[in-house]
This record gives sequence, C-alpha cells and structure tokens, in this order.
Amino acid sequence: MSEAQAAALAEHCPDLAQWPQRWEIDEDDIAMGERIVAFFTPFLLHLLDKGIARKTFRRHRDHLWLLGGELIGRRYEDDTLKKMPVGKAIDTLIEDEGGPLIWPRITEAEQKSFDATCRQLYKYLSPADNSTR
Repeated sequence: MSEAQAAALAEHCPDLAQWPQRWEIDEDDIAMGERIVAFFTPFLLHLLDKGIARKTFRRHRDHLWLLGGELIGRRYEDDTLKKMPVGKAIDTLIEDEGGPLIWPRITEAEQKSFDATCRQLYKYLSPADNSTR
C-alpha cells in the first residue's frame, strides 16, 4: 500500500485498527479480527480508488465492520467457520445476492443496504482467477 493510499484509508477509516478489539468476544478473536481487517483492506482501497461519494464509502465501511463482527460471532456457533481461513469464511457468508441475514438486529431496509455492500464485495472477490480469495 502506498503512502497516499494509507493516508486516504486513515482519513476515511480512522478506527480501522480498533475493529478487532470492537469485535472481540474472546481474546483469541483479536488475531482473527486483524486477519479480517487485512482481508477487507484491499476492498476498502478499491472503493476509495473508485472515487465514490464519502457518504457511500462510509456506508460500505460500516457494512464491512458489521460483516466482520458477524463472522466473529458466527464462529462461536459454527466450528467449521472457526477452522477456515478468513477468505473462505467470508466466502461462506456472502454470495452474489447479498450477505448473511442480520435480522432482528437491523431493519429490512438496512439489510438491503448491507446486502448491496456484500454483493459488491462478492463481485470484487470473484475475478476470473479468484486470486484475492
């Protein structure tokens, strides 16, 4: 990541380094959270490179934070997720139609917006060679 990219990411995601602590249920979650942040970072940079509106970027950023927290939580319900690398685990949660159901914690409209971010992430992760997964 270039200096300019790091500065832009720090400006638009000032709390990115704290996401693992905010997701933490158990101390083992910090390492997984750091891997999730590292996995999301290229997509966040991609969104910045697209030049989308700040508000749109913030919405996607917040949805990624929600998706990361959902993965941390679901690992406690699904032992297979616990054993998967981050990319594979994210791949099991998202698809071309959206992300995991977060109900009842978010409204139907919020779920649709969350799904839009998950669809974009899915599309980003689905190049012909799948090298980002």
